Amino acid sequence: MIEGGAARGRDARAARDRSAQAPPRAPAPPQPTGPVTVESGVTVKDLSAALGVTMAQIIKILMGLGQMRTATQSLSDEEVELIAAEVEREVTIKHAADDEEPEIVEDAEADLTPRPPVVTIMGHVDHGKTTLLDAIRSTAVVDTEAGGITQHIGAYQTDVDGRKLTFLDTPGHEAFTAMRARGAKITDIAVLVVAADDGVMPQTKESISHARAAEVPIVVAINKIDVPDSNPDRVKTELAAEGLQPEDWGGETQFALVSAKQQTNLDELLERILLVADAELDLRANAKAEASGPIIESRLDVGRGPVATMLVQRGTLHVGDAIVAGDAAGKVRALYDYRGEKVKEAGPGEPVEILGFDRPPPAGELSRVVEHERQAKDIAEKRAERLRREQLAQRSKAAGLSLETLFERMQEGAVQDLNVVLKGDVQGSVEALMGELGKIQHPEVRVNVIHTGVGGITENDVNLASASHALVVGFNVRPSGEARQLAEREGVDIRTYRVIYQLTQDIEQALVGMLSPVTTEEILGEAEVRALFKVSRLGTIAGCMVTSGVVRRGSSVRIVRDGTVIYETSIAQLKRFKEDAREVAEGFECGILLDGFNDVKEGDVLEVFETREVERTDLDTPAPAGSAAEAS
Repeated sequence: MIEGGAARGRDARAARDRSAQAPPRAPAPPQPTGPVTVESGVTVKDLSAALGVTMAQIIKILMGLGQMRTATQSLSDEEVELIAAEVEREVTIKHAADDEEPEIVEDAEADLTPRPPVVTIMGHVDHGKTTLLDAIRSTAVVDTEAGGITQHIGAYQTDVDGRKLTFLDTPGHEAFTAMRARGAKITDIAVLVVAADDGVMPQTKESISHARAAEVPIVVAINKIDVPDSNPDRVKTELAAEGLQPEDWGGETQFALVSAKQQTNLDELLERILLVADAELDLRANAKAEASGPIIESRLDVGRGPVATMLVQRGTLHVGDAIVAGDAAGKVRALYDYRGEKVKEAGPGEPVEILGFDRPPPAGELSRVVEHERQAKDIAEKRAERLRREQLAQRSKAAGLSLETLFERMQEGAVQDLNVVLKGDVQGSVEALMGELGKIQHPEVRVNVIHTGVGGITENDVNLASASHALVVGFNVRPSGEARQLAEREGVDIRTYRVIYQLTQDIEQALVGMLSPVTTEEILGEAEVRALFKVSRLGTIAGCMVTSGVVRRGSSVRIVRDGTVIYETSIAQLKRFKEDAREVAEGFECGILLDGFNDVKEGDVLEVFETREVERTDLDTPAPAGSAAEAS
């Protein structure tokens, strides 16, 4: 017993000695208390590091909100704000769209040389903006626009007495307010087009606001002076009330009375634009620097891949330059001017089409030349990762639905978000549609765009929509045959539109339970063009294989090239061998003559359809009292 007690005593003394020799324990680091900035889509792990709290504490807060998250999952902005409030910290969320553009260095006076003025055409819908620009540059762009309404930005140049003017044709429809704003920010002079028989309208006032916000001078073109009920003096009075006092009335604003259709007084308008440029602006740039400037528009072009229109603002862009714009990067393989002719370089103030990006860059992004292609790809990949995390954070699971069942599920309380996968023909259209969808307000449901893209609707889009229980919306694009079949199997609702009003009206009416009878279309079948035959008295006959359904003479048909609708017409003649046929079924060959269209190519898909009036009987009953329908 004595020996055991002595041993315990020795152990206790040894423990005290070791404790005395051990270094003192460092005090716990102070808890951070100041405001922090995190990126949108931040993961649980990164937010934990930024706030200085444990991941376990953040996960516990999320579990209290009914959300399960792992360390590497992205958090929505709302979740970040709730967590910050719970731990009593101030958090600023930085989005990819808020990233500052690279600083442009000040150029030496000796390096500056004159550049062409950049002019934006602005104004209300149907006041003749594109027709006016069309008359100036003597082309027929207005004929290619759906319904005669411009739905994406174009950039063009014209010569006036040996001097160049660069024009941006921005859309006039209210849906493209954001694009008009972007146009005003990159322009030197805004030409406000007002119809002499209509006067100042809502988009006229918006255009004035955008130009003033961008601090650019305004030149007014009073158009349609040739129509019988035109009244230019009334237009001048209305514009004077908006602060645009005509020079001949003692003001400072240059006015020109023009007729785009009759090509009257166009020279006077151009002279007034140059007068303002010379009197009020110092239009010079350094042409020796590395090129930079905004992306005006981008698209996927048949046979050429991603094509972007860039307005060079500084420096000179050369073939072979490494270039980056947002999450797109590449090496300039070819440059084309506004006439479609190949050029080797483009200087300040010149719009140019670029081939070589790995994807269509976002419209409005600053494009810039960097040292080498690897650097461009690194910058683009970092940007793409930011955007991907933001998209992941925005996705939330909702009940599977279509527009037809949306109102019913809202009444059941099953819908909180209407998720949308949005595809368009060009980036500007996608951006405009996002702006319009964001305006749709309802007390019980939110329109949530989870993914956007340029080009045809693919199987990947359908898979994403299936996983996120989303609608797929296509604007001026069509789904591939494989995507359509997959959508049918997965129960994904695909909606395609050519006019923006129809899209917004469908969703708004679905939200208030008032979907009225509409004209819908039934896809009869598809045929793939395998060969072309030229017949002098008829035109081009497409030798086709019917790949699905039936092809019927007289039916409407879309010509789809690489997922994008390039033309709509009807089947004028349908032949099986040399005999006329009423219809040809799947698996058989046939010859098709399209009405008024001969530019068909091998590999094109002919989508045959019929339109009919369909009653939506399941949503005929009005919304209950107190609903959004009643409020509207």
